[in-house]
Amino acid sequence: MNNARAPVIVGVGQINDRPANAAEGLNSLELMQQAAQRADADAGGGWLQRLDSVATVAQLSFWELGDTSEKLSAALGVAPRFCTQSVYPSGASPILFLNEAANRIAAGEAEVALVAGAEALRTAAARAAAKDASARTDAVRAASERGRPSGRQRYGLAAPVDVYPLYENATRAAWKQSLAEAQAESAALWSLMSGVAAGNEHAWLRKPLSPADILTINDSNRPIAFPYTKLMVANASVNQGAAFIVTSAGAARAAGIPAERLVYVGYGAAADEPGDILKRDRFDRSVSMEVSLRRTLELNGLAASNLDCAELYSCFPCVPKMARRVIGWPIEKPITVFGGLTFGGGPIGNYMSHAVASMTEQLRVSGQHGLLFANGGFATQNHSIIVSRDPARATSAPRSFDFQAEADSARGSAPALLDSYAGPAVIETYTVFYERDGAPRFGAIVARTPKGARFLAKVLREDEAMLRFLTDGQAEPVGASGHAVVADEEVRWRAA
Repeated sequence: MNNARAPVIVGVGQINDRPANAAEGLNSLELMQQAAQRADADAGGGWLQRLDSVATVAQLSFWELGDTSEKLSAALGVAPRFCTQSVYPSGASPILFLNEAANRIAAGEAEVALVAGAEALRTAAARAAAKDASARTDAVRAASERGRPSGRQRYGLAAPVDVYPLYENATRAAWKQSLAEAQAESAALWSLMSGVAAGNEHAWLRKPLSPADILTINDSNRPIAFPYTKLMVANASVNQGAAFIVTSAGAARAAGIPAERLVYVGYGAAADEPGDILKRDRFDRSVSMEVSLRRTLELNGLAASNLDCAELYSCFPCVPKMARRVIGWPIEKPITVFGGLTFGGGPIGNYMSHAVASMTEQLRVSGQHGLLFANGGFATQNHSIIVSRDPARATSAPRSFDFQAEADSARGSAPALLDSYAGPAVIETYTVFYERDGAPRFGAIVARTPKGARFLAKVLREDEAMLRFLTDGQAEPVGASGHAVVADEEVRWRAA
C-alpha cells in the first residue's frame, strides 16, 4: 500500500441554527457553507481552496435551491473536478459520498474532497406559515406523496413513518418477543441515545431520558404510528448542517496535521432492497442490510467486539434493532456517537454527516475503530463503512462497494401482489395511525391469501375491537387469521 494515498478525514464541522425568530434562520445552502468553513478551520484552514471534489446531500427545506453542490462550490469560490448532489435526500448518501471520496483519493483521482449537507425545516416552515397560516409544514410527507400516486397511499403507507412500523411489528413476531419486550428494547436503546445527545454539544435535544420517559404516552409523547411514539421517531424539525473534508495521508502530513488528528477511511459495502416496499420478500429482515454490515466488517478484518463505537442508523427503532442483531452489538452499548435522529437531530438525508463528524471527534480522543451504518428511503438503501485511527485499516486501493448482486441472490422471491382481494387471509404485518389527540385514525394491514399472494387492507376507526386487538399486546396479531371484504373501492379487514 502507498500510505501517502491513504484516505483520511482531516476536518469536520457542524452547526445548529436557533434564531429567536425561526423565519430569520439560515437556509440549507447557508448552513452547508458554514459547516464547510468550520470543517476547514478544524483541519487548520486552506483546504477549501484546494477542493477538487464537492458532494452535497439533496435537501427538502428549500427545494428551489436546486443543485446545491454547484451553488456551494460557487459560494466557496472553487470549481471542483467532481461536483455532485445526491438524487434525493437518502440517509445513506453521506456514507456513499465518503466511500466515493476515499476511492478517488486512493486512486489519485482527487486530492481534497468535501461532503456537506443541511436542512432548515424549522426556518422553511416558519417562512411558509408567515405567508399562509394554513401552509402544510410536513415536508417529508409532502415529498413522499409527490409524483404519481401509489395504491399503498390509499391505505396510509406514504411516508417513512408509515412504513417502518411494518418492519417493527414483523420483526417483533419473528423474534418471538411480546409487545412489552419489544417496546422495552426500543426504550432502552433510545434512552442511551438521549444520554449521548445530552453530552454532545452538536445535538439538537440535550436532555437525558429514562426508558420510562420513552414509553410513557402523554401530550408531549403522543402515538404516531403503532407502536411508535413521538420520542421514537426521527425529529426533522431542525436547522442543522454538517460537513467533512477527506484528503490523502500524504497531503495531511505535508500540511502539518498531527497524526493523532487523522481518522483513516476503510472499506465499505452497500446493497439495496427493492424500491417498492410491497415487492419485497419479507418484513422481518433485510438481506441487503445484512450483506452491507457483514461485508464491511469482513473487508476490514474486524468483528463487532473490535469496535469502540458505532452509529447504527436510528430513524426508527426497527432499523438499529435489526442491525445490532446482524453484528452482535450488545444492548447496553450506545448505538450512536451523535445522539440519534430523535435527539441528535434528524436533518432528513444528512444525519450521517453529523455521525461522521462526531465519530471523527470521538476517535481523536479515544478508541481505534468505528462503524458507520446508514439507511435510506423506506428501509431501502444500506451503506456501511469503517473509520479508524489505525493506518493499516485505510483503503489501500479503490474498491467497489457494490454488493447488490450478493444481496439479490440471497433474497427470497416476493409474493404476487393483488390490487384487490376478498376472502380469508392472515396478517403478515400491520400498523395503526393516530390523530394528534392520540385517537386511532385507522389501521393498515399487509395480508396474505391462502395461496400466499400479498394485499393491503384497512381497519376502519369504527372497528374498535380490531384496533384494540392490533395494539393491546394481549395476543400477537402477526399470523392471525381474518377476512377481507371490498367496500368503497378499498379492501377492509374483518375478524375471522
